[in-house]
Amino acid sequence: MRLYARLLLAATLLAVVVIGLGAYVRLSDAGLGCPDWPGCYGHLLGVPDGSSAAVAAYPQQPFDAGKAWKEMVHRYAAGSLGLLILALCLLAWRKELRDRQSPALPTLLLALVGLQAALGMWTVTLLLKPLIVTLHLLGGMATLALLVTLLLRTRTSRSFAPAIRWPAALALFAVIGQIALGGWVSSNYAALACADFPACQGQWLPPADFAHAFTLHRELGQTAHGELISGAALTAIHLTHRLGALLVLLAVGTLAALLLHQRERRWGALLLALLGLQLGLGIANVLLSLPLLLAVAHNLGAAALLSVVLAVNLRCRASQAQPAGRVNAALT
Repeated sequence: MRLYARLLLAATLLAVVVIGLGAYVRLSDAGLGCPDWPGCYGHLLGVPDGSSAAVAAYPQQPFDAGKAWKEMVHRYAAGSLGLLILALCLLAWRKELRDRQSPALPTLLLALVGLQAALGMWTVTLLLKPLIVTLHLLGGMATLALLVTLLLRTRTSRSFAPAIRWPAALALFAVIGQIALGGWVSSNYAALACADFPACQGQWLPPADFAHAFTLHRELGQTAHGELISGAALTAIHLTHRLGALLVLLAVGTLAALLLHQRERRWGALLLALLGLQLGLGIANVLLSLPLLLAVAHNLGAAALLSVVLAVNLRCRASQAQPAGRVNAALT
């Protein structure tokens, strides 16, 4: 079905947009631009003016129309993506498509969208709790990953050599872990805990409190005991993300080298380009004190790197999957 293929491509592109918008909202401190959910000060369409009764109902939340609009645009885009995924799931259960490929992944994707909606609500109602914000970011990346998987299943592909399989899996694991660490850095506002590079605070090993840094069940800016979180804990979060970047460099760099050795030059070069871009953006964000556009680009770079490493993993297993020609024929 051509409709399925077109909706799948549109949903994948929109997922990238939603990830970018989510990063923009978070990094511009607009995550609580609307103190309620799913509307904004009770308005499902648009935002109220600063003198309305709806604004007066939330005296604890200073009204900022700009931040409210940022949050609502993100919600509208996420809601549109949810509707596209619902349509994909319904189409996947139709007999002509169900006979050729399992509807399990589209169904899982729809369930993930439901979880993402809940996480979006809890992000607001639990006042940007770091664990919830990080899980919301990971849910967005997982949504993109499932869409990329479905999209690649509609296209014929040649399997990579078996020697690539385990390095590709290791690279994927490293990228996912680094995205989780990046989310933890962002949700705890630890990006500028080290304002220099390659050292941190002028030292190679500055004071770092790892015990409080990775306590998951706590409020924003606090320890598990309700005390103000220390700068040393934020430093520990930042340093761990830097260590993760080194592991990604080794894992993805090794995978790219193997692809180049196997004469898969386009894939190897693409991985090296994305890897270099991500490292450059990460360093630039530190040295330039986290410019908004560069910080958003760093999030989108992570999504691109995840997608390409995932694609390499899928091609490593293409020979064991359902013949792509049959699926492709069903979609054209």
